[in-house]
Amino acid sequence: MELQNIGLQTRLDQTRESPLFYKIFGLVAGGMFLDAADVYMASSVASYTLQTGWSTVQLNSLFLSSGFLGLFIGSIISGFIGDLKGRRVAYQINLILFGGFTFLAAFSPNMTFLIGCRLMAAIGLGSEIVTGYSMVNEFSPIHNRGKWCAATSLIANCGAPITMLICTLVLPRFGWRPLFALIGVIAAILWYLRRDIPESPRWLIAHGRNEEAEAVVKQLEITGRQTATPSKTPVSHDQVHHSLGVSLFVAVVAVTATIICQYAFTSWVPTLLLQRGINISSSLGVSTIMMLGAPVGCAIGATMIDRIGRKKTIVPAFLLTAVFGMMYAHQSSMGMVVLIGFLLTTCFYVLMASVVAVYVAELFPTQYRFRGSGIANGIAKLMTVAMPIVVAWLLKVASADAIFWAISGIALFAGIVVWVFGDETNQKEIG
Repeated sequence: MELQNIGLQTRLDQTRESPLFYKIFGLVAGGMFLDAADVYMASSVASYTLQTGWSTVQLNSLFLSSGFLGLFIGSIISGFIGDLKGRRVAYQINLILFGGFTFLAAFSPNMTFLIGCRLMAAIGLGSEIVTGYSMVNEFSPIHNRGKWCAATSLIANCGAPITMLICTLVLPRFGWRPLFALIGVIAAILWYLRRDIPESPRWLIAHGRNEEAEAVVKQLEITGRQTATPSKTPVSHDQVHHSLGVSLFVAVVAVTATIICQYAFTSWVPTLLLQRGINISSSLGVSTIMMLGAPVGCAIGATMIDRIGRKKTIVPAFLLTAVFGMMYAHQSSMGMVVLIGFLLTTCFYVLMASVVAVYVAELFPTQYRFRGSGIANGIAKLMTVAMPIVVAWLLKVASADAIFWAISGIALFAGIVVWVFGDETNQKEIG
């Protein structure tokens, strides 16, 4: 039985991109794009309902908080379902929750009902983040695994600017309800297209269901197999992974640092710069130039993650984030604000594409992959909820520069942790 497992695992690692893989990649990327669109749509809808008097500041706070709570719950639950019941089960349930309650939200009679729908939809949303990247990771050919996971992140992060444009066009003319209905319908279409996606062969192998795994591996081998070179020969499971405790520590620190730094920068930097007389919030051109760093960063991450390795991509990105964060704290001219802001945004999204999309899932063996990724993402979401309180406290006891120094300190700490304790998983069997 063990020899059969090794044979299937090796064949799976040596597959090339196949029609089945492209289908899974497309459906995962579509779901991730939809999730990113939903996050930015919720923010726009909250502002619109407040302006039109349909909501209040207090209800809007509950609406946004319910989203964060749902993301946390979804990340944790999906991890356990995915590991214990199968990837396919978790992958379908999350879209039912997300799409169904988002569509139902379009018919909300009041804000309280909308908040309840938002909580349930966000549980599905949190699940999609965990299951999506892990699914691509487990079906990807080993020689291009990082590239495809990072490419998923690139597509997902395109959801932000496209959604902002759609909201700008739709909200003034038709209100907020069509936005929820549209996303709900698209989610239903994706769910239908996902109905015949097979179970992850890695999960099947780990649970001794070798005949089923064999059938899936054959579909992935249609385009042939990649001949392994000595430098890229997969190593055994116990050579790749540290203990689960160490891996979870690295995952939590890396994901939390990535999300907190990006959130603190995008949410608070405009306000802090305004205190110095630099207004970037009112300048669409300035904000657009800085946000161009998002697709650039994702593209860099997708290009480098397989070519030079996970740690050699992630650690420099964290260190550069720390450097640019400190530099940003001392800028007083618009030109340098835009330049360093662009570079800092690029670093953030290199990390999004490499840490969140690729590295975290690879830190855990198949039996614990969804749970490890879910816990790491869930803790990161909780830290994000606490960020406004922490920032408000820092502004009371220290200068605005303390925010930039905090970003740098967190990034530096995360870079050290990944370098010292993190496994290098590039071109290696992940179990």
